[in-house]
Amino acid sequence: MISLMLAGGVALWVAVLVTPVLIRWLARNRIGQQIREDGPQRHLAKAGTPTMGGLAMLVSVVVGYLVAHLSDVRFSRAGILVVVVMVAAGAIGFLDDWIKVRNRRSLGLNKRAKFASQILVALGFALAAERWAHVNTFLSFTRWDSTGVNLGAVGWVLFAVLVVVGTSNAVNLTDGLDGLASGSATFCFAILAIIGYWQYRHPPIYRLYGSAPLDMAMVSTALAGACLGFLWWNAAPARIFMGDTGSLAIGTGLGALGLLMNLDLLLAVIGGLFVIVTLSVVVQVVSYRVFGRRVLRMAPLHHHFELMGWPETTVIVRFWILAGLFAALGLGIFYADFLSASGLR
Repeated sequence: MISLMLAGGVALWVAVLVTPVLIRWLARNRIGQQIREDGPQRHLAKAGTPTMGGLAMLVSVVVGYLVAHLSDVRFSRAGILVVVVMVAAGAIGFLDDWIKVRNRRSLGLNKRAKFASQILVALGFALAAERWAHVNTFLSFTRWDSTGVNLGAVGWVLFAVLVVVGTSNAVNLTDGLDGLASGSATFCFAILAIIGYWQYRHPPIYRLYGSAPLDMAMVSTALAGACLGFLWWNAAPARIFMGDTGSLAIGTGLGALGLLMNLDLLLAVIGGLFVIVTLSVVVQVVSYRVFGRRVLRMAPLHHHFELMGWPETTVIVRFWILAGLFAALGLGIFYADFLSASGLR
């Protein structure tokens, strides 16, 4: 428990203290956000706001994770793998952000290069998880054997690539309003920290032995702390944006944790808000290309409500409420399954 408090507390304070230093450096070097011209007009006033805040988030997570191990908790292959894949995804986001800043436009890496890079990172993670971290290849919901479907090594690797790329882009799509992605992600990582600790305390049920579940809980707590600390500066009106550097990193971390903690399908419930936002984009694109008409005024979904006249802060707070409810529902399902598996009811 002390290690979890260390991971979260250190990550939070590093984010709170490092982010303003990063803001000043970015402002001095005129590294600011480029705004989509086809977006809500009120967003044009945000042009030039420092971006790449994901750098501070990544530093916070790594520092919090490392400091927490001073409490004699062993490093695990699963925990190390999550941190490494997050940094790799953050590097893709950093390159994307840098191209936007350098070219003074809202488009960074072209879609093919960005998607291919994400697939390579996700594939590297999946192969390492299956061969090095020895992940369970069963398709899971709340426990390793909860569906009874064994995907096999190849099937699990392909599924893992889909999940990691999907969550990475889902968080990226949600990062369109001040503090929306960082606030929503905080709920998800807080719930994953609780679940990880619970798995650590009940290894016979979850088949996660040794320090791995506790280590992943520490990563989750560090991510929650980093998101919350960054939110102090990212909340409306934002003084800094996380950019793709942050959104791709935390989205990848979310997917990686879900897979390694055997929460493959439950992850869609815990991160329900990200799923809804992603589906809104899919529905919009399919509707326009097939029927020639748009279902929403603008996708992703949060921009639709903005164009309906909702104030930005109203959209953000209501989406935070949804994110919290989805995360709580995921925890409730997990605990109900625990009661059933342990014979306590």
